[in-house]
Amino acid sequence: MSLDGFIATKEDDISWLSRVEKKGEDYGYAAFGASIDTYIVGRKTYDKVIQMVGHFPQARQYQCYVITRQERADEAGVTFYNGDLETLISQLKSKEGKHIYCDGGGEIVKLFMEKNLIDEYIISIIPILLGDGKRLFIGGTPSIPLKALRSQYFDTGLIQLHYETATS
Repeated sequence: MSLDGFIATKEDDISWLSRVEKKGEDYGYAAFGASIDTYIVGRKTYDKVIQMVGHFPQARQYQCYVITRQERADEAGVTFYNGDLETLISQLKSKEGKHIYCDGGGEIVKLFMEKNLIDEYIISIIPILLGDGKRLFIGGTPSIPLKALRSQYFDTGLIQLHYETATS
């Protein structure tokens, strides 16, 4: 997200993310990707990826769930889910496997935060102030205490923060 908390402009522009692109640097994403087997995303983010890329690349690597309010048939390795989130996460965690990655916009993050379904937060701060746009954390959730695990600074100016939900 931008330093001021935005993940896109009001017009859904994310071109500013390119300011931290650097040949050979993936900011730990490959290692992180190897640690997960389930990918959960909001429907708006899913639609945006389809619009930008023409397909949903994550469906080739992971078990994918798109959280949506509408009934929709599954397609191309993607399950469209409109049931209870706590039930879905409980079912996924009860199975043998790797970690679950929740990606997407502020609405899906808020839904997970409201139900305390996020165990860890890994947030990459891009060195830019957008001034306005679409927020990662849109508010309206209960307070969630966190425990800092680590932070990492990269020479592009990106700073990555890693927290877990505190259990106190």
